[in-house]
Amino acid sequence: MLFYLATMSGWLAALALVLGILALIIEIFFVPGFGVAGVIGVVLLGWGVLLLSVDIFHATQALTLALIVTALVLVGGIWLATKFNFWRKVTLDNRQNREEGYLAPNLEMEKLLGQRGVAATPLRPAGSALIEGLKVDVVTEGEFIPPGTQVIVVKVEGTRVVVKALA
Repeated sequence: MLFYLATMSGWLAALALVLGILALIIEIFFVPGFGVAGVIGVVLLGWGVLLLSVDIFHATQALTLALIVTALVLVGGIWLATKFNFWRKVTLDNRQNREEGYLAPNLEMEKLLGQRGVAATPLRPAGSALIEGLKVDVVTEGEFIPPGTQVIVVKVEGTRVVVKALA
């Protein structure tokens, strides 16, 4: 019976380590966000190390050393990233200003609801229409509308303007 328990504890430790690594992989690549899989992975890895260790002192010592080395590698990585301007290489550093020609989309499109216009381009289903003297990006509800067709705005959702052909 004692041999069976010793054999099972070896398998249990290996299973805990494997499941911990799988949980961390799932957290990193498939379900990022809340961290539940990551926390479970860390707990399983710690439990696997405790099961494999000779006594609790050596297991705690190994886990503490691993935590310290991880913190040092993290701090060193951040220091190297700032020294070699890594963040500037992977981020966009310019700002979009009105003076440079950037204009945010006009969110006051609700005034177009119910207005009539003419399809300026083929709408299949997206294109442009002239409504109230303005060229507006519009979409249809799926149908094709040739250019020059009279259209009416049936729905406005933020910057999305939905039109349909007048019969």
